[in-house]
Amino acid sequence: MTHPFTSYRKLFPILAETAQLSSCSQSALSLPVRQAIDDYLAVWQQRGADWGYWMEQVALACAEFARMIHADAEDIAVLGSVSDAASSIASSLRFDAGRPEVVTTTLDFPSLCHVWLAQQPRGAKIRFVEAQAGSTGTSAQIARAVNAQTALVSVSHACFYDGQLVDIATTGQAARENGALQFVDAYQSAGAVAIDVGAQQIDILAAGAQKYLLGIPGIAFLYVRRELARQLTPAVTGWFGRVNPFAFSPTQLDFADSAARFNTGTPPMMCAAVARASMALLNEIGVPEIQAYLAGLSAVALEEAARLGLEVASPADPAAKGSNTAIRVPGAAQLEARMLQAGYVVSARNDVIRIAPHFYNTADEVVGALRALHRLTH
Repeated sequence: MTHPFTSYRKLFPILAETAQLSSCSQSALSLPVRQAIDDYLAVWQQRGADWGYWMEQVALACAEFARMIHADAEDIAVLGSVSDAASSIASSLRFDAGRPEVVTTTLDFPSLCHVWLAQQPRGAKIRFVEAQAGSTGTSAQIARAVNAQTALVSVSHACFYDGQLVDIATTGQAARENGALQFVDAYQSAGAVAIDVGAQQIDILAAGAQKYLLGIPGIAFLYVRRELARQLTPAVTGWFGRVNPFAFSPTQLDFADSAARFNTGTPPMMCAAVARASMALLNEIGVPEIQAYLAGLSAVALEEAARLGLEVASPADPAAKGSNTAIRVPGAAQLEARMLQAGYVVSARNDVIRIAPHFYNTADEVVGALRALHRLTH
């Protein structure tokens, strides 16, 4: 399989000796990201504090994320994690007037499920769809679960466990037809799967930076459709949610007239500088092109796993999954460490080892990782 992004491999020094295939957990460190960290530290050392530089980095990061999902920068808020983003949204919802239900699935990441469960004292009723690993029918299951009592549909665009994709257009249509909102967790898809919030009619979408966005933990981006943002008033807030944060008014609780109303306290400045650099690289290449290449790597992974007799937990159709191919193995956590000794960075979750390449990886690295996994388990 031809690698169309060979010229970019030199930007990821780890690849000279180790195949990092863990983008579902942490992507490889790139030279642009390292430079962004060095630049931030240099400004800190030379100037002590530079709010102008800090806020410029936050604004540029928002602009890169907006470009990636075909949104406007003013429709993006910055928080510390997707859990923070979801909590801010949850605090703005009311679960009365005949709409107490939040629909989610048993394969969604626990953090988000916990955010919705925490709303139960406020009247929320959480409805779990019993999703199955490797399924291609989860989208239809979610759509069937939505009804006139649904306030919010919460979906993982790509599942953290097995990589299966949810058709967010299908689930979003079900939400709209029943007067509900849809929250999309794009942590496992942003940067690897093309997203167009306008064309896909997305209400709310959140993603963190450390996985396929090539960044580090500590920052998440929250998109809220502009008309919707103006209708929601979060109870989780901070000084950057104000119309003018630098007015420093302790008695004035006004809310910005955009997604900025979901900002809370001081943004994660260095994380924003990193995210600006990492997403600029992705936008330079183009996420649709990355998605097409990763679909080819998925096909390679599924074919090789079948040849080796490995048990695959992911969907068998490359089009139904993201980059992550999950292999069921005994002692997954211990195998993760042994795979590193063999030269492959992979990620364990429960009973699976996840092989999750990004655009910088090759088909040979994917095949090599699966063969190493087979040797270590047989």
